[in-house]
Amino acid sequence: MANEVAPAVVAATTSLPPELAVAAVPEDDRVWVPQAPHVWFRPLLFNTVTGQWCNLLKVTAAGVVSRHRHPGAVFGYVIKGRWHYYEHPWVAEEGHFVYEPPGEIHTLAVPEDCAEMVTFFNISGAMVYLDEENRNTGYEDVFTKIDMARAHYAASGLGEGYVEQFIR
Repeated sequence: MANEVAPAVVAATTSLPPELAVAAVPEDDRVWVPQAPHVWFRPLLFNTVTGQWCNLLKVTAAGVVSRHRHPGAVFGYVIKGRWHYYEHPWVAEEGHFVYEPPGEIHTLAVPEDCAEMVTFFNISGAMVYLDEENRNTGYEDVFTKIDMARAHYAASGLGEGYVEQFIR
C-alpha cells in the first residue's frame, strides 16, 4: 500500500534518541557546570556524532574569560549582559547574534560595568586555548565537556547520569 511505511524504516526511526526540549535557564543552579572562576556553562546538547555542543555560557565577573580559536564555525546569541573580543571593535550586547569564522583567534572579555553575561553558543569541533604567543595551552571538545558535566553532576548530588539527557 502507498501510505504504509516499510518496517525497516519504522525500526530505524524508533531507535533514534528522542527530541530534546529543555528550559534553557534551569530552575536548579546545580545544572550550571563550573568551568573557571566566575564562569559556568549550562549544557543544552552534546552531539557526539558531529562533535557539536550547544550551551549557555554564564560569566559573573569582569575580565578575560579566555583566548582561543575554533576549527569550526561558532554561532552565539547574547541573552544577558555584554562581552567583546580584544581583537575586534564591536561589543556583543543583549539581543546580538555573533558569528565566529573557523580558525580566528580571539580573546573573550566581559567589561567592567557588566555584572553578569549569559550567551547561547553553538560550537562544532573544539575550543583550543592559546597563550599570547599562540601556543596551545589546552582544549575542550564535546567529550571533555561531557566529562566536566558528568563529574560536576556527580559531585553536586544530581548524579553522574544527569548528563545523559543532553547526549545525542
